[in-house]
Amino acid sequence: MVGSSHEALHRIFQKDPELLTRALQRVLRVPFPRPREIAALNVDLTEAEPVERRVDTLLRAETDEGTYLLVVESQGKADERKRGSWPYYLSYLYEKYRCEPVLIVITQSSATAKWASRPIRLGFPGWHSLTVRPLVLGPDNVPVIADEKQAEADPTLAALSAMTHGRGPGAMAILESLASALRTIDSDSAAVFAQFVDSCLADPQAKQMWRDLMTAVQYFWRHPLAEQVREEGREQGRLQKQQEMTLNVLEWRGIPVPDAVRERVLACTDLDQLEVWAQRALHATDAAQLFADE
Repeated sequence: MVGSSHEALHRIFQKDPELLTRALQRVLRVPFPRPREIAALNVDLTEAEPVERRVDTLLRAETDEGTYLLVVESQGKADERKRGSWPYYLSYLYEKYRCEPVLIVITQSSATAKWASRPIRLGFPGWHSLTVRPLVLGPDNVPVIADEKQAEADPTLAALSAMTHGRGPGAMAILESLASALRTIDSDSAAVFAQFVDSCLADPQAKQMWRDLMTAVQYFWRHPLAEQVREEGREQGRLQKQQEMTLNVLEWRGIPVPDAVRERVLACTDLDQLEVWAQRALHATDAAQLFADE
């Protein structure tokens, strides 16, 4: 189980390594060659001496123009120690593998992105012995994907968009679009992406919104985020959660919920029926549409 945004932000590239090269090409406009093959490598850079150094994610990309090592670092805040660590990582990897390392930093913070994008220059002014220029993915350049068709065209990029932008007034559209896209891929991958997004949502309302959306499409029950719910082990708990989730989705989407609709949903004790209503709540334009054809 992914337990933090730090872990989710780089592990999404392990789940879909080609997302990283797409991000380089489409988001950062870096003409990185199309890989023939991408493989994950050991992230441990520890030397024989007991000094442990690890990168977050390390991928090897085989292209027609050569082999590259893609070093992905998830960064929550500015950390001046990285100005020593990152050059070390790159030089160590070049020495070990004899192919070109590329440093990519992923962050949810605009301030951290600005800090990380500063070149790291080692040496004296006018004659730097080593210059490191990280490529940075963050809120200012990762696209906001709030359209279902866009999300369905690239569900992994849509997940990265939600992980980066899943807060504020636009969160519902972003999360709804991703929820729609996850229905188009296999359920195991969808559950993994659902967990990544959940780990990155710091806003409590956005997190609850996302969990309600995932419950509606039944992915929530398939990954470890549901353990706390499973442990309750009572049908009544599931019924109550499904009732509340159906009403919450309508309210978060700005759809008025008349008392008659609220009472009917809260009175329902058929879990299958509640799941049907929850699905309809994702797309309804009027609360009464929950009960269409009934």
